[in-house]
Amino acid sequence: MAAPEISETTASPRPSWREALAVYLQPRVLIVMLLGFSSGLPLALSGSTLLVWMRESGVDLGTIGLFALVGTPYTLKFLWAPLVDALHVPILTRLLGRRRGWLLFSQLLLIAAIVLLALTDPARSPFYVALGALLVATASATQDIVVDAFRVESLPEEEQAAGMAGYVAAYRIGMLLSTAGALFLVSAFEGTGLTRLAAWEWGYIAMAALVLIGMVAALMATEPEQSARAEKETSSENAFARVAHAAAGAFSEFLTRENAAAILAFVVLFKFTDAFSGTMTAPFVIDLGFTRNDYAAIVKGVGLAATLIGGFAGGFVARKYSLAASLWIGGVLQAVANLAFSWLALAGVNQWALAFAITTENFTSAIGTVIFVAYLSALCKSPLHTATQYALLTALSAVGRTYLSSSAGYVAKAMGWPLFFVICVLVAVPSLILLAWLQRRGHFETLGKSA
Repeated sequence: MAAPEISETTASPRPSWREALAVYLQPRVLIVMLLGFSSGLPLALSGSTLLVWMRESGVDLGTIGLFALVGTPYTLKFLWAPLVDALHVPILTRLLGRRRGWLLFSQLLLIAAIVLLALTDPARSPFYVALGALLVATASATQDIVVDAFRVESLPEEEQAAGMAGYVAAYRIGMLLSTAGALFLVSAFEGTGLTRLAAWEWGYIAMAALVLIGMVAALMATEPEQSARAEKETSSENAFARVAHAAAGAFSEFLTRENAAAILAFVVLFKFTDAFSGTMTAPFVIDLGFTRNDYAAIVKGVGLAATLIGGFAGGFVARKYSLAASLWIGGVLQAVANLAFSWLALAGVNQWALAFAITTENFTSAIGTVIFVAYLSALCKSPLHTATQYALLTALSAVGRTYLSSSAGYVAKAMGWPLFFVICVLVAVPSLILLAWLQRRGHFETLGKSA
């Protein structure tokens, strides 16, 4: 394998910590951070937080299990991404531009969907709860499509790394507010004398109100120049032609690139080491003898802090080094971090060992995620179909998490916990081999000067 190239001839100019931090205060980066918060907020409202509400309402476990299907729009969003790339939103597109018009439209839909979900009763009408949750997930996935395209097109090259880091950190904060924050809020409403159903209703309405943060960001932002140019280029085409060109162009432009098959395989495999171990982390901790509260306290507390710090560290790495070198750093760190769990398996029930393992995993995973998102963004450079291409790539990157990791339980059962996490390190090797191969073929030089 090729070693990471971090010499002055291959890396971007290396900023000081003060210069790196100053980038996060750029208006465009702050806008992206606010949009990241808006993207992270609704995920749990149709997921884990909703399941708590349903269980408290007495819904049976079989029905609750079926609600995992509500997340389908997040994996299929690439199917309607060409519509976001090509179609106009009446009035809003004319007033705000293509990307900002879709941003505001998706956020209005999201607020309406959350409020509709808030007005349902899981105990009496689980069907309408499912319908409301599906609407929330669809509106949320649509917002993700637009935010990803807006972020890629609006940030100049020197701000992309900071934008990635800020986006990931704000996304996590949004998720925290819609999980722990929402649950605390519901408890507070109950404490004022409201019934449980009314408390959940107002808790969800409060979460809908927080989407206004993303709407303010959309209104404060300026339309990306790339998007404006693309809009002019296609203004003479009818709606059907624009959608067809966005869909076909997203596939053909990417698949005709040199080394396309290797690039796609690398996208699938880069985060596989994380996904393979992450699938079994919670069962491993419980199996070891820790309580659910032990695990939850460390994951929500220490783990979240490590994720936020790791996200900003990933942004610094991506800004300081070339893209190829950054991918080496992120890829190796997130793989080797699995050894902390092997050590935990040997240490047994030890709170400090658990905190160290969770902190290490969250910190390195966040670094890898920010750098990987920077790479995916670099692959999507055509403003005619940025949303479609990015949605396709993120769907492809989910293959490792959704399908390839399904065998993790069988491997852990056969090998035992210490050896299982060693295997989690080894499953990163194929992605590193592909990284070395792509680096030797000059792939990263074609993505821009920072690669």
